[in-house]
Amino acid sequence: MTFSAILSISYTPQSSIFCTQKSNPLSLKTLLFPPQVGKKLVHQPLRYKGFSPKGDVGKIKASIKWEKGYKKVEISSKEHLAVSLAYDVAQLSNKFTRERGAFTVVLSGGSLIKYLRKLLEPPYIDSIEWSKWHVFWVDERVVPKDNLDSNYKLAYDGFLSKVTIPPVNVYAIDDALAADGAADVYETTLKRLVKSNVIDTSTRGFPKFDLMLLGMGPDGHVASLFPGHPLLKEDKKWVTFIRDSPKPPPERITFTIPVINSSSNIAMVVTGEGKANAVNSALEDHEKTDKLPVELVSPEGEWKWYLDVGAASKLFKE
Repeated sequence: MTFSAILSISYTPQSSIFCTQKSNPLSLKTLLFPPQVGKKLVHQPLRYKGFSPKGDVGKIKASIKWEKGYKKVEISSKEHLAVSLAYDVAQLSNKFTRERGAFTVVLSGGSLIKYLRKLLEPPYIDSIEWSKWHVFWVDERVVPKDNLDSNYKLAYDGFLSKVTIPPVNVYAIDDALAADGAADVYETTLKRLVKSNVIDTSTRGFPKFDLMLLGMGPDGHVASLFPGHPLLKEDKKWVTFIRDSPKPPPERITFTIPVINSSSNIAMVVTGEGKANAVNSALEDHEKTDKLPVELVSPEGEWKWYLDVGAASKLFKE
């Protein structure tokens, strides 16, 4: 198994050094947030099978980083996760606005929006070129925009209303239409923006978004693509619809797997112990015929996981 090693920490009054041992198992939480010994500790980086935690002198704040192929995984506290995510999003924003004159960002629902909160603080709130952002949704519930179930409302209340992205650059669904009509209109909008070069194009002819910010459900679903559902096999449409979602509300529109996989960058933000089994399934090395939706994600570009301790808790167990 990928994360089969038992990790522990040894201390001296002058330093704390991460090391590996075969006994005295230590929890991931203790690994990341060890008790301080004395008033000043020097935090040395762990180097074991690709992991590289980072920390501060005097006050230990650690994250574990791991790379495997095109997957990058960072495990930290929820607060550090928000800080790291903001930094990475800002860097990508600067890169694409400089190179393309636009930054196409895809949002999802759930807890993701609250982890964007650091972008609303200095230095990002005043330095990001918000006018160059174009915002989309990887999936949306077919409900009015002011409905509590609306991903648009969630994003507007928690993020979009606090930044200066032009309203014309925010592409919400037409909530006056039924699910099939809303999906068709959204796909037509994407094709228009691809034609005008606002959205880039992948090697397979699908829209290539600069950054897709995804979450994942406890069952391993991404967007509104659920385990065992026929929509997982859709490989022609860009946007499709679902009327029998196992999670309410039942009617939704969603990007398809080929569109998700065409992204230049995917940030997978997953927190909470309730998602630990799905995280473990997605990141472990074993062949399976029945894959979770998240295991079908295989982007053309970069893919980074942002996990808190709870979500990563199964990765360090035998």
